[in-house]
Amino acid sequence: MKQDMSKKAFVFLPDGVGLRNFALTNFNAIGTAMGFEICYWNNTPFQIKSELGFEELKIENQEIHPMTTVYTRARKRCELNVFDKKFNETVYNTYNFPQSYKGIKNAFKSLYVDFLVATKSNEEGVNSIRTQIKNLERSTSKYDYCKKQLEESRPEVIFCTNPRPSQAIAPILAAQDLGIPTVSFIFSWDNLPKATTLIEPDFYFVWSDYMKNELLKYCPYVKSEQVFVTGTPQFESHFDTSLLQTKADFYKTHNLETHKKYICFSGDDTTTSPLDQYYLEDLALSVRELNKQDYNLGIIYRKCPVDFTGRYDTILAKYKDVIVSIDPLWRPIGKSWNEIMPTKDDFALQANICHHTEFVGNIASSMVFDFVAHNKSCLFFDYEQPQLAKGIRDIGQNYKYIHFRSMPSKDAALFVQNKKELTSIVKSILDGKKTNVPVGKKWFDVIVGSEPTKASEKIWNAISKIIT
Repeated sequence: MKQDMSKKAFVFLPDGVGLRNFALTNFNAIGTAMGFEICYWNNTPFQIKSELGFEELKIENQEIHPMTTVYTRARKRCELNVFDKKFNETVYNTYNFPQSYKGIKNAFKSLYVDFLVATKSNEEGVNSIRTQIKNLERSTSKYDYCKKQLEESRPEVIFCTNPRPSQAIAPILAAQDLGIPTVSFIFSWDNLPKATTLIEPDFYFVWSDYMKNELLKYCPYVKSEQVFVTGTPQFESHFDTSLLQTKADFYKTHNLETHKKYICFSGDDTTTSPLDQYYLEDLALSVRELNKQDYNLGIIYRKCPVDFTGRYDTILAKYKDVIVSIDPLWRPIGKSWNEIMPTKDDFALQANICHHTEFVGNIASSMVFDFVAHNKSCLFFDYEQPQLAKGIRDIGQNYKYIHFRSMPSKDAALFVQNKKELTSIVKSILDGKKTNVPVGKKWFDVIVGSEPTKASEKIWNAISKIIT
């Protein structure tokens, strides 16, 4: 219902991550209908105005302080050390990635990070690093630039779509120093235990009560009244039946064979699953084996949108009798992973792949939630490949991460822990003898919340409360 008074809200995109949830969904239309005057404060190369027709204010200044990357890297490492000590764990440090010492510049930065980690891995030390990051970013031309933009535009609230990028720090500080309320959305289910939140807004929006408890646990400087449980727009499209094609149309669009049933293999990035292509091969071999038993199966391979390696090419060619590749409808507008932008059409594509396949096979992905929204099972590969060698990350580490402890029970997904069992597990899923859907739905409710279609509305209602 449209309200009388218009309220000016900046939807801040520090990188491309927030586009999918907040520019390509009905988020803008819902906010406009509720009386908001919405402008995208756009730090990305994506052209909001020309591509989507929404108001935007471009942030052209990309300068961060040269020492900010040093301090933000150190902050993460120090926080993870604090978590390990505070919660008597060893898992938090597995979220760290090796530093580079190649070249004078990299070596200096990495050694400085090491020094800070050695001397600041306690709560007092973390607080001093947090303060230093703010001091550094307030001294930049980006801070002055953003402050001037805000003074001219005078929005009533800044909604930051991703708390992780260092590019977000100066704009949020500029808003806070002008007394403009700031909010951040925790955009992924694994953000908080990984110590990746770099900005400290006035308010936070989280998916669920579970995530709120995590935020209060890992960010002791945040108070309960600063946190709103809103859900996430990420899964709304799975409940929009208007996006679904008929099976005949879907098969025709993607040149699928009408007599076959398809299994989805959802590809992972190289960090999460460096040997991902061999799990696809294992599934292809199982499908060939079952096809000898008259199952008439195929595989739809949906690659990770930010994976531009050629590592699957040999497998795709070798098993072209059973694998069909349907690429995500994303496009690069820059060179880094967070400049690979989704398109609106990909929401429909992903929903149709979930709807028209039997189940998904994957390594440790939130695709388990996408598929359970369609009452479909998720199979998690959880065994080592023979190609595993020194310097290659074992995928089993993923399942030890904190966010997997949120499962109501181990039955929330179907884990394959021995390659020899893969064919029989696939067969059991197809025959209706195995499913993770009942427990998976409980897990969905824990992580995503029980009202997944109302997230955009809840976010705008929370913003209304903040500025009234």
